[in-house]
Amino acid sequence: MPNPYENTPAALFVRRQTELLRHRKKQKEIAHEAGFMTPNLITMIKNGSTKIPLDRVPALARALETDPAFLMRLTLEQAIGPTASVAVLEVFGTATTLNERAWLEEIRDASGQTDPKLTARSRTALRAIFGK
Repeated sequence: MPNPYENTPAALFVRRQTELLRHRKKQKEIAHEAGFMTPNLITMIKNGSTKIPLDRVPALARALETDPAFLMRLTLEQAIGPTASVAVLEVFGTATTLNERAWLEEIRDASGQTDPKLTARSRTALRAIFGK
């Protein structure tokens, strides 16, 4: 019988991140940094036999050197399913990443905290930064 969570985006992401970090961190170190008592919990998450505990997301994100909001979105989908996670995000909004928060802070600072409306001109200028 296949593991119930093995093909979830969260499990796939943890597999990829541990592989990317393999040259610098052992899985045991990642587990310790995430606050797991046993290192095999990382293996269980990677192979999909268990879900990522929601309360461990911030520490696991730090250990995996990734953004906690991104990992929380993946974990939420794994925990409650894709349909329910869409509903939660619709009600509470999409969590912003650390990089997105930095952009927001810069916009607030540049605008003098005036809550500027996104106009066609400002949208065009922003898209030009990204070559769109």
